[in-house]
Amino acid sequence: MRRAAFRRLVSEALEDLPVEFMEKLNNVEVVVEDLPTPDQQVLAGGDEEEMLMGLYEGTPLTERTTDYTSLPDRITLFQDNIEAVCGTDEEIREEVRKTVLHEIAHHFGMDDERLYELDY
Repeated sequence: MRRAAFRRLVSEALEDLPVEFMEKLNNVEVVVEDLPTPDQQVLAGGDEEEMLMGLYEGTPLTERTTDYTSLPDRITLFQDNIEAVCGTDEEIREEVRKTVLHEIAHHFGMDDERLYELDY
């Protein structure tokens, strides 16, 4: 899939969020990369063999104090890995949506254990 089409899927997933969630996503950058760097792979707690679909880098809202200041948080989706596990454009669309929601949930303070319970 062309990068522009993939980015449109990411934009659609973000546009589908309720307004009250979008309002809390200020100072969050959402980007698309081909693959995670080795540092991102380590940050995610996985080994290089694990297919990382997305990554949240930042401080969750639940861990911030009133005097919190920092660079923007960053959500990265890894296009090559997402495409590798999907067979159709519709599967890619669904995986992008699911990954965007998963990473946004980290921004709101949810951990992987709870997200897996919710199938995200």
